[in-house]
Amino acid sequence: MKATDSLPHKNREPNRAVQRRLRSHGFRVRKSLGQNFLVDDSIRDAIIEVACLTAEDTVLEVGPGLGALTEKLAAAAGKVIAVELDDILALKLAKKLGGYPNVKIVQADILKQDLNALVGWSSYKVVANIPYYITSPILRYFTRAANRPALMVMMMQEEVAREVTAPEGRMGFLAVSMRLFSNPEIIFTVPAASFYPVPRVDSAVVKFNMLPGPAPGIGDIDDFLEFLHCGFASPRKQLRNSLAIGLKSEAAEADNLLRLAGIDPGRRPGTLTLDEWAALYRVAGSERC
Repeated sequence: MKATDSLPHKNREPNRAVQRRLRSHGFRVRKSLGQNFLVDDSIRDAIIEVACLTAEDTVLEVGPGLGALTEKLAAAAGKVIAVELDDILALKLAKKLGGYPNVKIVQADILKQDLNALVGWSSYKVVANIPYYITSPILRYFTRAANRPALMVMMMQEEVAREVTAPEGRMGFLAVSMRLFSNPEIIFTVPAASFYPVPRVDSAVVKFNMLPGPAPGIGDIDDFLEFLHCGFASPRKQLRNSLAIGLKSEAAEADNLLRLAGIDPGRRPGTLTLDEWAALYRVAGSERC
């Protein structure tokens, strides 16, 4: 499958049929939880293909919802841990998938869970159609974990997906921070009509090819990311001004740091590579927001 392909969408369950099915179970969509359920089987199957699952894999699914992916994951992987915040959905999923001994349904907020308690220290993959309003926190949750996943395949808002996968020369804070831990790429886009309720935006499936460790030469990751926030304090301004605002210093001081790092102070923050940010961070030393 070629990156950024748009798939032909088949076997889509009509939204009215999904609505009737939900109502027959006494369930109403909770917009506060960002619930948009995948109803296109071709998208589901393509996600499974991208994840390259084997019987040796442990999969952590976030937000399984109606279980469109979960059952297929259970058939392809050795073990599936599905974490669902909605208590009603979690209960229904546990009943629906009771015949799969390799599936565990956990009713919880993933962001409040001890990852080691969920998957231990073994290798695992993340496959998820995540609630879009917590995309950044979820990415942060997994990339900052002591036991990072071997691979992540996530459905997210297309606009955010393009921000996350922006190429060098156009990287914002999110893109640079993800490059510390992975090589992300958009695999294919997904139209809004593939979901119920139909969201206002299109989506994209992003594959995060995880690095064995954080990018070299950074040192303290949290400290580096704090410094990176400073650099992107005002991303539309020249770097000398954006960095000065973030560091709460004079423009001349920021200008000097940039020149010591061999970076033109007149550039914009988004034009720097990860290596250039690392060089600037090392020059800046203990300077912080």
